[in-house]
Amino acid sequence: MVLLKKAYERLQSGQLIQKIWEARKQIKPLISSTPLIHSIPFSEKIDSNVYLKLENLQKTGSFKVRGAANKILNLTEEEKKCGVATFSTGNHGLAVAYVAQKLGIQSTICISNRVPKAKVDALKKSGAQIQIIGDSQDEAEKYCYELEEKYGMTVVKPFDDQDVIAGQGTIGLEILEEVPDLEALLVPLSGGGLLAGTALALKSIHPSIRVIGVSMERSPVMYESIKAGNPVVLKEQPTLADSLLGGIGLNNEYTFHIIKENVDDLLLVSEEEIAEGIGFMMDAHRMAVEGAAAVGMAALLNNKLSKTYRKMGTIVTGCNVDLSVITNVLQNYVQKNG
Repeated sequence: MVLLKKAYERLQSGQLIQKIWEARKQIKPLISSTPLIHSIPFSEKIDSNVYLKLENLQKTGSFKVRGAANKILNLTEEEKKCGVATFSTGNHGLAVAYVAQKLGIQSTICISNRVPKAKVDALKKSGAQIQIIGDSQDEAEKYCYELEEKYGMTVVKPFDDQDVIAGQGTIGLEILEEVPDLEALLVPLSGGGLLAGTALALKSIHPSIRVIGVSMERSPVMYESIKAGNPVVLKEQPTLADSLLGGIGLNNEYTFHIIKENVDDLLLVSEEEIAEGIGFMMDAHRMAVEGAAAVGMAALLNNKLSKTYRKMGTIVTGCNVDLSVITNVLQNYVQKNG
């Protein structure tokens, strides 16, 4: 029985890898092939060659547009006519709204009261219908599926969907084109769409590369789920990495298993370390990034890895952050670092 399950999982992984290559061509008109830069300041700081994949420069301010584009483009014409809905901590909602608007499709975005003002304001300008429900992504998700049942809309899941995973995996292909001998990649981790897709893409080309997921210490649901051996539920806590909040679903179909089988390590970073990552990115590259985008940098700056690598990188996932958060973080960073 175990052997059959392993064979089935390998078959699914192979099919998903094929979907990643197909997604790359399909989503090209709707996304940017973002820069991968060799960061001299980060490299000097940790005495290694560090590369940053700047997904914060996507049209919607985050990598999420890749998965949303791939999913929506794969819908049937009838499904497109009925519209799409999603639940989100902000960035995925912005991505779905952007793609839907470009394709002339009606969209509804369900978010909780925890979504930061900057993302709420951007969503209100996106042309989508916005529904603010409860205090967690799980509550927004429940309402979203009620819309699906009532109006026949297609729910575009934030992460646990093959088309979404494949879209995010295109980042891995772009990274290895630029640095084929990369030894390790740190990937921000929430529900796992980005980490699952990237791990599959990287390992299919470069099996020895180390793929490492990074979450915040506060409510790291996937981290605790992998540790427990099955999906768990955690209460959401306030964090600078608000984009990484939310559950993975007790009936998780794809991301939990892909990460369990293909990811080499999972790390946690503190709020102080995330703030340091945000501050250093602004200081070194004059880029304001959100907390979720800074977790990989935080891990590098605080020597979280079990070994050093000659060439390693991280994905800077987004820049949709409140000005008040950036201001506060930078004031503390300047006081601490002079």
